[in-house]
Amino acid sequence: MDDLVRNSTVTLKKGEGRSLKAGGVWIYDNEIASISGTFKNGDIVKVSDFDGFPLGAGFINQNSKIRIRMLTRSRQQTVTEEFIRRRVFDSLTYRKTVLRPEDLNCCRLIFGEADHLPGIVIDKYSDVLVVESLALGIDRLKPLILDELIKLLKNEGINIRGIYERSDAPVRKKEGMEPFKGFIGDEFDTDAEITENGVRYLVDVVNGQKTGFFLDQKYNRLAMQKLICGLKTVDSDIRVLDCFTHMGTFALNCAYAGATDVTGLDISAYAVSQAKANAERNGLQDVVRFKEANVLDELPRLYEEGERYDVVILDPPAFTKSREATKNAMKGYREINMKGLKLVRDGGFLATCSCSHFMTQELFTEVIAQAAKAVHKRLIQVEFRTQAPDHPILWAADESYYLKFYIFRVSEEK
Repeated sequence: MDDLVRNSTVTLKKGEGRSLKAGGVWIYDNEIASISGTFKNGDIVKVSDFDGFPLGAGFINQNSKIRIRMLTRSRQQTVTEEFIRRRVFDSLTYRKTVLRPEDLNCCRLIFGEADHLPGIVIDKYSDVLVVESLALGIDRLKPLILDELIKLLKNEGINIRGIYERSDAPVRKKEGMEPFKGFIGDEFDTDAEITENGVRYLVDVVNGQKTGFFLDQKYNRLAMQKLICGLKTVDSDIRVLDCFTHMGTFALNCAYAGATDVTGLDISAYAVSQAKANAERNGLQDVVRFKEANVLDELPRLYEEGERYDVVILDPPAFTKSREATKNAMKGYREINMKGLKLVRDGGFLATCSCSHFMTQELFTEVIAQAAKAVHKRLIQVEFRTQAPDHPILWAADESYYLKFYIFRVSEEK
């Protein structure tokens, strides 16, 4: 089969490529000394160190500061269509290995760089695939990747009824690509019903956040089910406050596990309407209440009214999407954790998370400690978790590690 690599070589400057050599997958524009041969943006080119030592091959795009996205770090590897198909096969095999069989109903099948297919994400919601393509090079290989994935799923007895593309992130413009949102192939009913941890949801892949649903919190939601089951052994009445509830996922998992009084807050009217519909879908509408509210304003109001909860869950959107904004983001995380902690009854629990890879585990831990000290609370760490394993973390590729999730037991200073 034909080699897809162009007869063109990118040579790094002396002393550059440190991230790449440490296991990373990106080469930035300011690390490159020269480019020989002919190519078009999106082509696969060879990469060499300053002294000519081969470092592998990757997509080139001169529109982007991320000039090269590596496909392989092997000197001997030939990049062919079969090579790409094998990468897709490996990605699916990995999910079958690390997820419970029932979790293949809804999961991330390909996670870009962490699956050695840089720039593309593919999520599965029952019999629907949702694609996000953010890099020019991988966009050209998208039909091949989807063709192979559909074939492999069919071999597993899973027939995909439709594919929808959610490549509408503004970051595409940095690749010289316009945001795109629409059907790949025939149109179909884009509402997909999924079951996760026993809870049923209707996913709107057209209008939902990201690709329609936050799959990365799958096992963190399951951890909350386990916590509620434990609380039930000592108290029959369990009050839960789920902040930034989105589609009601944490709230519904707590109610499903036996919490008796659950409140979900979100600033989005659309999210609240979806959450209410999901509560009815699970017969939990008498246990869970959802309210449209600005969480930062609502938490102090609840505190002043004397409300206290056995469990408070904080799952805010990313407060920073750049390294430069991290300092301000720390203030935001500190504030929301202070307000959340004040609402936890003595001996209750706080679940808190950050979904920004710029907010490192160390920084996030520091912020939580500062928040607890400020409101005179003591914390016992119950669990620290990250994203579900269908969102694998590739070491040395920091952007693949983004979700940090803590569960604490909270007590008053005594």
